[in-house]
Amino acid sequence: MRVLLVEDDEPVAESLRRGLVRYGFEVEWVTTGAAALAVGTPYDLVLLDLGLPDTDGLDVCRVLRERGDVPIIVISARSDETDRVVGLEIGADDYVSKPFGVREVIARIRAVMRRVRPKEHERSGPDRYGHRLTVDRKAARVRLDGAEVALTPKEYDLLAFLTEEPGALMSREQIMEAVWDANWFGPTKTLDVHVAALRRKLAGAVTVEAVRGVGFRLVVAPPAVPDPSADGGPPGPSGGTDTDAGGAG
Repeated sequence: MRVLLVEDDEPVAESLRRGLVRYGFEVEWVTTGAAALAVGTPYDLVLLDLGLPDTDGLDVCRVLRERGDVPIIVISARSDETDRVVGLEIGADDYVSKPFGVREVIARIRAVMRRVRPKEHERSGPDRYGHRLTVDRKAARVRLDGAEVALTPKEYDLLAFLTEEPGALMSREQIMEAVWDANWFGPTKTLDVHVAALRRKLAGAVTVEAVRGVGFRLVVAPPAVPDPSADGGPPGPSGGTDTDAGGAG
């Protein structure tokens, strides 16, 4: 996921950028409103400071919203409720006041993206992972070989999170914050229990690989390679298989 960070305070921006990268985000950092509006590469979300050196961040927010529906989270040291209200009214999706922690920003990003993504899935229908597994995020249902799989709410949330980026390594901290709570500081043994349940219930369709000391990644099983001998029987002059039909010229 690619984030456009618009922040002129270098220490704040560097700390936030490092934190976002640690959580798997790609970050493009600019320091002015003009630079933000000039970015040509696509991005999935904007973190926008209001106190920019060349223009008011609210004006940048207004222009970005006129251009499209990319999610915008305003970050600002301004405590005036008016700025918060105006920001939301002109199109910001959320507002974070300084000082803030990276955990809070990550939680806000995930909350905003969860609100945005259902619209995408409503249009596209269930997501398919390999030939056997489908995840219907709109209905919160999982099917294996066409049959619904009974998952607990947290098992479903864990699967939905891991399937957002199949193959990507997710740290325990990332998973706990996304699936359980942004302020979770307890033991992560419950994560191992839920991973074991997914492995058991979805065996053969996906694998949840553990990376010692880091976290987990979800790997979609490749399609099974058919055994030619299972359909045509043993080859031979009278086997009747397609390969026999051509004969020798």
